[in-house]
Amino acid sequence: MEIDRPDGRTPNQLRPLACSHSVLHRAHGSATWAQGETKLLAAVYGPKAGAKKNENPEKASIEVIWKPSTGHVGQAEREYEMILKKTLESICIRTIYPNTTTSVIVQVVHDDGALLPCAINAACAALVDAGIPLRHLAVAICCSVTDNNSIILDPSKQEEKKAKAFAYLVFPNTTVTVVPEKSLQVGSDPTAHGIITSVTHGAMSGILLDFLKVKVNA
Repeated sequence: MEIDRPDGRTPNQLRPLACSHSVLHRAHGSATWAQGETKLLAAVYGPKAGAKKNENPEKASIEVIWKPSTGHVGQAEREYEMILKKTLESICIRTIYPNTTTSVIVQVVHDDGALLPCAINAACAALVDAGIPLRHLAVAICCSVTDNNSIILDPSKQEEKKAKAFAYLVFPNTTVTVVPEKSLQVGSDPTAHGIITSVTHGAMSGILLDFLKVKVNA
């Protein structure tokens, strides 16, 4: 079925991407990420030793601070912080600098859809710029489901509002992203499933979510 998108894109077509690094002189690492009209700035400070409560004598700690473009930090922003923190913790090699904290600050410049995936991409680029040791890069994308059950990638804010469901998916940039079920073991790296993070909103069946993962990998 042919899908009419406001900007004329095909269902699988992403908005134009732009990324710049080392944009802040006082940060240890920084990057901007623009995807269409959605734009964010990420800054990394650390690793820094200190006496914060969340520091771990065996592993480095990741602190995420989300700054919206306007207004106060609310429940949605706190949820973004938590998801971003868990995602970054899974890709950072945290045993190299134990008992330290690395702070990642994400500033929203403009939100025109797929905000959290764009923030994850910006934060990952800033970590690379700061030289933080990573297991692999994280690649994030948003997929949405329309009223007629069609799937589109990288929806704009207008398309997100009309979608009956959408999912944020984060993949590792490994050569093999899908591993047979029989080869998975208890305690193995979660990326062995071919995905680092998945967040869904709206009514979406497990079969549909699996289809989304295959569609993005393709």
